[in-house]
Amino acid sequence: MKEYTIKFLVRELLSLSVYRELLKRPAVSLITDMLCAFEKGDELTVFEKWGCLCNLAGADGYVRSLPQIVADEVLSDQNAFTQMIAAGKSESISDEITLLAKRDLDILYRAATNAPLLLRACLDNRLASLLPPIDNAQASPPLNLPWDKCIGALIDYHFINGVGVFTKYTAFVWQNCDIKPVVHPDPIRLNDLKGYESQRSIAIENTLSFLDGYEANNMLLYGDRGTGKSSTVKALLNEYSCRGLRMVEIPKESLNELAALTERLAAIPMKFIVFIDDLSFSGNDDSFSALKAVLEGGLSARPKNVLVYATSNRRHLVRENFGDRGNDDIHREDTLQETVSLSDRFGIILTFLLPDKKRFLEIIELLAADRGLEIDRKTLLDAAERYALERGARSPRFARQFIAQVQARIGRNKPI
Repeated sequence: MKEYTIKFLVRELLSLSVYRELLKRPAVSLITDMLCAFEKGDELTVFEKWGCLCNLAGADGYVRSLPQIVADEVLSDQNAFTQMIAAGKSESISDEITLLAKRDLDILYRAATNAPLLLRACLDNRLASLLPPIDNAQASPPLNLPWDKCIGALIDYHFINGVGVFTKYTAFVWQNCDIKPVVHPDPIRLNDLKGYESQRSIAIENTLSFLDGYEANNMLLYGDRGTGKSSTVKALLNEYSCRGLRMVEIPKESLNELAALTERLAAIPMKFIVFIDDLSFSGNDDSFSALKAVLEGGLSARPKNVLVYATSNRRHLVRENFGDRGNDDIHREDTLQETVSLSDRFGIILTFLLPDKKRFLEIIELLAADRGLEIDRKTLLDAAERYALERGARSPRFARQFIAQVQARIGRNKPI
């Protein structure tokens, strides 16, 4: 009977339909391979796959139960069922698809909770005693019940958190023609940024319009280095990722692949900001035209779920040399217009200039207050001014660096 039950589990797993891609994921594939190996009498493979499952359980630095490991793979699966949920179209899902999804969830739950117990019971006591333990505790919400009973909670989860790898990560980078997650993104928040309140309020309003389903603009943040342009964009992601916002950074050298990236994102029912940091071009850069086409002017429209936010130290983005003005181009004015036309395709342009001394010292005081630094005000501001003069500029970046140094010195009982 136990052997038949293992056969039954194998055949159920191999018949997955809606969640079929899970057969390629680590936990479900290991369970399936392990059960198949037992059927064939291949005990060595059973032990190997069991060990791999134990290794997978502790891969994050703490031990997860097997039901939790499989549940995590279920929650990060991208299929027609979860995509419609994430798109807010759960009411349009047919009863047939819902029934198939429930059947798959029931199969996966049964395999995750029963496979190790059945294998131990079917092995003789000597061999079973050699197997390391596998935790069998229930998964956490939303899959903390038998999974076919969790459809309502699953719908809520995907509607809020999206689908696929985008349920686990919020920040990504376009690399080798693929979207790779950023495991440890910059945690900066809007409250951490001081100054430039009017610029940030415009950026926030545009981003919220985008998330609320209204038409929003691509945005260019340009100005002096160290003024918080990139930090503002990253802080927007951290502030609104809970509302389904995700961000994909594309390197400048990959801008020719921008259309391919936006096409990929168009098929995912979530809102994306494509982030281009430190944007500038030389006059003969082919990626210049690629970006123009995506922003506005190409045959294909930019997907409605994608915005482009870029930062630059240059208002017109294209480096122009004096030699460019004296060349023998017959239509020189048209050429010059072409070089400035890209920035015009950003609906919002925000300017970040270095603060004057008064504003710089105000930023110093705000940052010190945030960190609860107890220090004489004059001593702090005099030291901050010396720090800025030594570096040749007053900027929010230098202000943050200075405050970090002060906090460390106070903590170590050193003079600032």
